[in-house]
Amino acid sequence: YCVEFRTESLSHHCALENRPFARWMQYLREGHTVCVTCQPPAMNTDTHRCAGDGHNADGDKILHWEAIGNSQCQGTWKKIRQLAHCSCPLVHSFIFT
Repeated sequence: YCVEFRTESLSHHCALENRPFARWMQYLREGHTVCVTCQPPAMNTDTHRCAGDGHNADGDKILHWEAIGNSQCQGTWKKIRQLAHCSCPLVHSFIFT
């Protein structure tokens, strides 16, 4: 499944990232919608959920995220909706880890 979030805030460290494999962090912006996929091995085998997916969170709850590979690139987002069938665009698509 996938979860759509609206980014609420992010640290300035994301924009400073210039390593080739992590340049995607430069393109994160407040107010953008991002799509995050939950798939193994991040998915819990008992609950079939990914940690941090905002399960039972209403649209007003602020959730925290952190980028893998740069723990200083972090921020907050709000869950928009969960999708059973993923159709995440190539831009602003991520995977739970």
